[in-house]
Amino acid sequence: MDPDYSAQDVARCDLCKTAKAQSYCDFCNVNLCKPCIGEHISDEYDKHKIVAIHQRKSTLIYPKCQTHQNENCKYQCNDCNISICSDCIASKQHNKDHEFVKLEEVYNTKKEQIQSDTKELENCILPAYEEIANELEMQIASLDGEYEKLTMQMSKQREEMHREVENVINQMEIEIGEIKVKHNSLLQKHLNEIKQLQSLMQQTLLVLNEIEESNEVSKTINFSSKNEEFSKIPPKVIASMPKFIPKQIEREELCSLIGKLTPLSIILEERVFTEKKPNTSVRELLDQPEILNTIKTGHKNLRSVTCLNEEQIWTSGETADIKCFNIQGVLQKTIQTKSRKFPNDIAVDRDGALLYSAGTPMTVYKVKNDQTEKIITLHGWRPTKLCVTASGDLLVTMYSDDKTQSKIVRYSGSTVKQTIQFDDEGQSLYSGNSKIKYISENRNLDICVADSGAGAVVVVNQAGKLRFRYTGEPSSTKNKPFKPRGITTDSHNRILTADRDNNCIHILDPDGQFLRYIDNCELGNPRGLCVDSNDSLFVCEYDEGNVKKIRYSK
Repeated sequence: MDPDYSAQDVARCDLCKTAKAQSYCDFCNVNLCKPCIGEHISDEYDKHKIVAIHQRKSTLIYPKCQTHQNENCKYQCNDCNISICSDCIASKQHNKDHEFVKLEEVYNTKKEQIQSDTKELENCILPAYEEIANELEMQIASLDGEYEKLTMQMSKQREEMHREVENVINQMEIEIGEIKVKHNSLLQKHLNEIKQLQSLMQQTLLVLNEIEESNEVSKTINFSSKNEEFSKIPPKVIASMPKFIPKQIEREELCSLIGKLTPLSIILEERVFTEKKPNTSVRELLDQPEILNTIKTGHKNLRSVTCLNEEQIWTSGETADIKCFNIQGVLQKTIQTKSRKFPNDIAVDRDGALLYSAGTPMTVYKVKNDQTEKIITLHGWRPTKLCVTASGDLLVTMYSDDKTQSKIVRYSGSTVKQTIQFDDEGQSLYSGNSKIKYISENRNLDICVADSGAGAVVVVNQAGKLRFRYTGEPSSTKNKPFKPRGITTDSHNRILTADRDNNCIHILDPDGQFLRYIDNCELGNPRGLCVDSNDSLFVCEYDEGNVKKIRYSK
């Protein structure tokens, strides 16, 4: 590449248009290369002022005096608030009792104020507005999830109300059945009594017929009539049918039974701008990082490590065992995955519970007090890497069953709050394949993804807007393509990512600028990374199954 046309060299000669400009005419405001200086001043105009390029615009251009056409105004009248020349001061045309000040002094004072305003605007006020914008974008991005949660609560209440109505109707139906049995029993009792009397009457009729046809005196004179008894007809049974009297449904009363939906409340809270003080305790990066400890995990193909606290770490590889070690490397606990297959990733939430993702089944599990529960179950997507955010949300990277799409989903519990998949132009932020995408949230709430399929670290802000892509740092010693795997961030918003094929760690600043490598610790196929509260780095060595604890800052 021609150095004359490098990106940082933009000052060209305004005359020849090709050569680099080393000089500047501070009166005519033109860039000049050395050969063109003579041509520029050849008109013998005595106002030309040639200075070095870095001193351009150092000569002040004063306004012309409205009264004395050939004079420049180099003074300001504070009483009249106008610019005047020296002839104005000497003449009687301007009040000599007025207070005059040199325009150069006013200019310098204003310049200092402008520089101060520029610095304050760039470093303090604008970042404050960016933070507000990010916060609003995040709120907008989470609206669907929050309103879906609200709708789910109402649906749950609807199901509960339906269940209670069913219970009440079922109980009434049982009562109807019991009343029917009682009603039937009563009628049947009276029917039996009537039939019994009918039978007695039939028997009496037979006796009467026999006596009528008989001429025996004894039978006839000893007969006793029962008609008076039979004429006493049993009382009529009148049983009124039970009735269902439906209660008229009053909408307001029904709403009060179901619950209350509060209206949207909007309050404009006054913001008070407070200048953020710079962090003066930034730990400097060590020229030669050092290994503090090597923990032999025994994992086959070690993939992930996460800090439980300052004294313990969880690790996982391509086995069904998830192991907890203390910092000295002593095994503290082992957990078996539900599926008896290796987890895609592990994380620890703010309560110290272990989270792990499984591609088969497509589920994220939570283990607390030795009890395992499903917290997220997916359909059509396979969960891979996990990250617990500062707010307690869970970020999950995942890819589609057909391995053509990848995305990040933010969960609050089991509820989706945000999906990050496309940029402002509708293009995919992440490579559309099953390549594992490690994820970490920075302290500034940026979401950092090591996308090995794309050969890049992709960083978006809290609202999911793309901030930058880092595709590696050119190096004569790192000659293999950049394929980032593990990723983590430290207390100063620095981003650390594992370069698997070059056996090193890249350290970036919060804006994606390369700072330096960690390449002196004999790392073998580094994968998962995590940083504890003291900014100690833990690195998984995939082949050896070791976790190396490294100090890289002081």
